[in-house]
Amino acid sequence: MNLGDFNDLEVVREVDFGLYLTSDDGDLLLPRKYVEPGTQIGDVVHVFVYRDSEDRLIATNLEPHARVGQFAALSVRDVSTTGAYLDWGLEKDLLLPYRNQRRNLRPGERVTVFVYLDEASDRIVASAKWEWFLSEQPYPGNVGDAANLFVAEETDLGFKMLVDGTHQGLVYHNEVFKPLRLGDVLTGFVRTIRPDGKLDLSLQRPGYDEALAATDTLLAALRAAPNGLLPLGDKSLADDVYRRLGMSKKVFKKALGALYKQGLVHLSPEHTQLLQAE
Repeated sequence: MNLGDFNDLEVVREVDFGLYLTSDDGDLLLPRKYVEPGTQIGDVVHVFVYRDSEDRLIATNLEPHARVGQFAALSVRDVSTTGAYLDWGLEKDLLLPYRNQRRNLRPGERVTVFVYLDEASDRIVASAKWEWFLSEQPYPGNVGDAANLFVAEETDLGFKMLVDGTHQGLVYHNEVFKPLRLGDVLTGFVRTIRPDGKLDLSLQRPGYDEALAATDTLLAALRAAPNGLLPLGDKSLADDVYRRLGMSKKVFKKALGALYKQGLVHLSPEHTQLLQAE
């Protein structure tokens, strides 16, 4: 049985307050409120297994915000002399011990953690020192590759990202054109692979591919706009450009120039008109 993960376990007996399931570690309770209607002795149920407030193994059909071996951004529900307690979607909160914190936390804060099984206590705990759990192998991708990014932490330079769940990267503040929140998942691109193995990242496709993608995006927006008139132009605010098109002002101007050279648009300071329908 995998503690801190989902397991397929057989129902062996029924009591007033739920069903008992069998496992290699002994029988454990699936409380009555988590029992699907029609479940009978002998059935195999798919349940998440963890420990309750009295350290007893217990099963639930709730989906936690993170399982053992996963990263997550969780909210602090409470703090005590033992550490911070995080809301991970289950009845019993997840402990983030003081030894695993990088700073003192307050209720209501969000913090990026790695969830693991502490071998000494056989308890599921969290660590805010999430970098310790990244791969030590060189990043297997290349400059220009698309990657899955998880917003892990904001710093003075920018946002630390988990890249494909295995490596660390940074998106500099001047590359960010929309609000980011811890735990956000988005697609980005590898800009540089540094000698120390860390990555510089971009939220927009770099180089020539970026310009091509932006031109296609702008052309699609013009075709979808009433009468082919888009209320964005050379003098528009960068925030307005990003909100409508998801690209920076710099990239937007490159796309405008490309469409203008093709004779497809008329340019005005605050709007762009599509001249040619295809």
